[in-house]
Amino acid sequence: MKTLALFKEEMRMEKVNVIHHMNEFRNILSYATNISFFFGAGTSCAFGLPNIMTLTSECKNRLSTSEQTLFGKIENSIENLEGKKAISIEDVLNYIRQIRDITQGRADYAFDGITGKQAAELDKKICEAVFNVIREKEELADISEIRRFIAWFDSANRGFVKEIYTTNYDMLLEMALEANYTPYFDGFTGSYEPFFSPESIETFSAEEDFTGRWIRLWKIHGSLNWMKKNGTSTSAERIVRIGKIDTPINELMIYPSKEKYNLSRKEPFIAYFDRMKRYLQRGELVFICSGYSFSDQHINDIIFNAMRQNKRLYVMVFCFSDDQLNEMSSYATAHRNLCVMSPKKIIANGIEKEWEYDDSTDADAGYRLYWNQAKEEFILGDFRKLIEFLIENSGRKSMIEEIVNAK
Repeated sequence: MKTLALFKEEMRMEKVNVIHHMNEFRNILSYATNISFFFGAGTSCAFGLPNIMTLTSECKNRLSTSEQTLFGKIENSIENLEGKKAISIEDVLNYIRQIRDITQGRADYAFDGITGKQAAELDKKICEAVFNVIREKEELADISEIRRFIAWFDSANRGFVKEIYTTNYDMLLEMALEANYTPYFDGFTGSYEPFFSPESIETFSAEEDFTGRWIRLWKIHGSLNWMKKNGTSTSAERIVRIGKIDTPINELMIYPSKEKYNLSRKEPFIAYFDRMKRYLQRGELVFICSGYSFSDQHINDIIFNAMRQNKRLYVMVFCFSDDQLNEMSSYATAHRNLCVMSPKKIIANGIEKEWEYDDSTDADAGYRLYWNQAKEEFILGDFRKLIEFLIENSGRKSMIEEIVNAK
């Protein structure tokens, strides 16, 4: 008689026919009434923007000598405290903002040899460098594929409000939405100086409402065009959204992903996190993640808690590398409503298996959209390939091309 351990090991050794799995994915895309997306840095990297470590290096090089010295001091402190070797700009910003909180930003208070005033000034300079590096890359990016994705997403008639969550600071999505003349809402209201309104994202609009068909874009780590406007004797501090600018004019509102429960309890971030938490627990939903490495524990907690509480939530994660899947293995094998896919492997129904391509019983003329036969690899972890797959299997390709080419 087989032991449970032996049975599980045999199950793990089985392979998944990628043809069958992609047929299931096509069915989901055809029949699921509520599909939304979560985009991480990998989606922007697909269009030429830097990954977090490249961004760190480029931003550090743009600082003055004295600022680089402070930056290096902070890197050393993080390495000594956490034992990390690969320290990102988000780690550094997180540490700087802890110093600012401890010292209250004062010049006569210091922590770890850095005064509050120095921390505030360095924070501003780093954010300016982030702004400049990303803005330069944005200007060079070809957003035609993102526009095609937006046209596909916007043209789907599903009866639910369409939502995109992203950790990316850049404005590629806004550029594509506006190039397509696609209405969207991001939580800001007003015209002269749009301000963040938490009340506006608390309710879930029906599709028949005025803005019901507008795409929702929730930038849960902030954006290059969000600024903190200091309060006056007659008005409170608030977050405003600025149009296209060349230089940030106030403190830039970008959120370091390693700062989990401190900044996340402040506006606008608390409102976005609460929205995401309630959205994932509302009922039947297919939540597709692309380009996200699951390195932010706060976001992970929201997603995994929702999967435990809402059994009608199905999360699909497309990984660019097998390393990403390996890092998620302990999470993925504990949740049957989570599917994680990488070039060589898949975790589905809590079991990790390898891909295989077997067309002996079920051929697929469109296999090249998702499978690299020469490398024997699944390729939808590349956001560009995922976009192509979605459009080719939509039955609306001609209409989508007309939308993009006409504008």
